[in-house]
Amino acid sequence: MNREFGLIGRTLTHSFSPTYFQRKFEHLGLDDCTYDAFELADIQQLPALLAAHPQLRGLNVTIPYKEQIIPYLDELAPSAGRVGAVNTVQFGPEGRLIGHNTDYAGFRDSLRRFYPLRGAAAGALVLGTGGAAKAVEVALRELDIRYWLVSRDPLSRGLTYADLTPRLLAEHTLIINTTPLGTYPQVESYPDIPYALLTPQHYLFDLVYNPRETEFLRRGRELGTHTQNGFEMLCLQAEAAWVIWNQ
Repeated sequence: MNREFGLIGRTLTHSFSPTYFQRKFEHLGLDDCTYDAFELADIQQLPALLAAHPQLRGLNVTIPYKEQIIPYLDELAPSAGRVGAVNTVQFGPEGRLIGHNTDYAGFRDSLRRFYPLRGAAAGALVLGTGGAAKAVEVALRELDIRYWLVSRDPLSRGLTYADLTPRLLAEHTLIINTTPLGTYPQVESYPDIPYALLTPQHYLFDLVYNPRETEFLRRGRELGTHTQNGFEMLCLQAEAAWVIWNQ
């Protein structure tokens, strides 16, 4: 019997996930597996999608549905419960939908390879407050890195971009973009941080992976910062999702 997997989100033209999994299936010789991108204008379209695709055995979830999908699930795995957001859906026994979060482990493991954790006394700035930011928060807490959330909303529980003073930038050398700013095709957009304050001591991590170098990372690189995009994180979280789907 054919097994179908896929990705749900609002706009998916930028996503590498279908290509990633199709290549994986070819490498493993899995002729009975397919992976498709399902663009949903609204999360309320999810039940109709499931009804139309009875062969679905697993889903990935991206912006803006990582939190909105939760009421449609039967159960949350501990990872999704910790994060409060879902990026992987497992189709369990009797069709039960179980939400997982592999984003946080993918980010955590990629960050370990990029950022010098040993002896790091500086903190982090997390740009954005959505589902991806929640996964990053869990990883930073696990790694014992203090952080501030930064958003455009003055009523949010963190800082606004206007609050980013020279002292704050000096004390927070890890800056993580969890927003979709800079994602293809809107490649000219970027988070509104004071780039002139960046130094070679800063580390910029962008969860966006298409394009390979966002405007956020380009501006940092030109000032000598260390930069990392989200491609490795994508691969790590995808492999974790594959393990879950095959349990």
